[in-house]
Amino acid sequence: MPLRKKRRMLAYLATLLVFTAPAWAALDAQQILQKSDAVRNPDRSFSLVTTLISYKNGKQHETSKLELYSRVSPNGGQFRSLLRFISPLRDAGKLTLKSGRDLWLYDPASQASVPISPQQRLMGQAANGDVVTANWAADYHASLIAEERIQDGERQIRDCYHLHLVAHNPDAAYPSMDLWVDKADFKSRKAEFYAVNGSLLKTTFYRRYAPVLGGVRSTEAVIIDGVNANWVTVLRQDNFAWRDVPEAWLQRDYLPHFRDAKP
Repeated sequence: MPLRKKRRMLAYLATLLVFTAPAWAALDAQQILQKSDAVRNPDRSFSLVTTLISYKNGKQHETSKLELYSRVSPNGGQFRSLLRFISPLRDAGKLTLKSGRDLWLYDPASQASVPISPQQRLMGQAANGDVVTANWAADYHASLIAEERIQDGERQIRDCYHLHLVAHNPDAAYPSMDLWVDKADFKSRKAEFYAVNGSLLKTTFYRRYAPVLGGVRSTEAVIIDGVNANWVTVLRQDNFAWRDVPEAWLQRDYLPHFRDAKP
């Protein structure tokens, strides 16, 4: 092939590569985080049931079941959520409300609502902040650490973006975290959550992705204690449904009057 023709061909191929490059090729870390949020969370009001099962040294320790109702905040960016405790019996009827930066626990026995922290343990290794809906891009600044190949929660090898997230909202669930986002489809595969002093609190693997609420989302998370790897909590989600979550449900004053009316 003549040299001139060869150069033309190389130039054409280079142009073709530029215009056929994937749209996410030039994404920065914050955009990657936003896309991972879009995979994790629906874009309108919904409900689901969460079952928590904790294990110690391979033996089942305790279980809990809750119904979650979530609605996008009118200010945009973040969700507001209401949790209704179904079981165990001692907790049935209790409510947790997350609205803006506030998190409240309502106990029908005392008819009192008290402020709680998103870091406060709900059961096992799962904290309040692990169960309520959250868009991390609204609470954290992301930086890209590396592109890494990891083993996910189903023992599959995944090419991921490794992001480091630092909270810019003082009421974020965790001060900082590392997140591994699948390069192919922006699914969250693994996260490590840290305390203020930088110690590892827990490692979470997101798995069992399935078509739910208009997307392919994780329906199970495995949460491993940062100190004792034999303490594990499995978080399972089912009964997904689009729900019109009334504004009244998301007001602290309404908690004593809450009654769920199934659609």
